[in-house]
Order: sequence, then structure tokens, then C-alpha cells
Amino acid sequence: MTASKISNSYRASIILDLRGFDEPAEHALTRLKDTLAAVGASVTGEQSLGQKNFIRVTDRKNPSGIYVQLSFDGPPTAPSAFREKLRLDRTIKRILIQAA
Repeated sequence: MTASKISNSYRASIILDLRGFDEPAEHALTRLKDTLAAVGASVTGEQSLGQKNFIRVTDRKNPSGIYVQLSFDGPPTAPSAFREKLRLDRTIKRILIQAA
């Protein structure tokens, strides 16, 4: 088996900050799935957890965020490439990628 054939399972937990944007959360979720496809990963599951209040508020003007979880399979480079593509995206507040 070559290195390009190796596929691992991952789960990305993402907090969206859609203040000041007109797009609904579904469009942001579709954009995230397209970004995963661009880095060579395939989405195996998605779960929208809705809007939740933060336990520790860092900004009084933003006490909550929209939580989303994406499960995906991809090469070992997919998590770092996905994080790099989202680095400058202003709609992403936090991202956590775990191996599943």
C-alpha cells in the first residue's frame, strides 16, 4: 500500500461566527464540505449542534456560536491542509480536528 492510498478517519468540531454575514449556517456547512473535498477528503457524516452559549466568554458582544461536527476520511495530510485553508476565514471562530 502506497502513502497516497492511506486513508484515516477524522472528526472536525467547528464553531461558526456568522455575525455580520447574510449567509445561513447551511451555506457555511456546504462551503466547509467543499473545502474538505478540495483537500482530498470525503465527508462521511455531519451534525449541526445548533447555537450554544460559551462557558468562558472572551467577548461580551459574542457570547455564543454555532457548533458543527464533520466526520471525514482522508489522507494524513488532510487535517493540516483543511486547517490551513480555513485559517483566514472570518466565519470560523474555532476548529478542532481529532483522529477518529
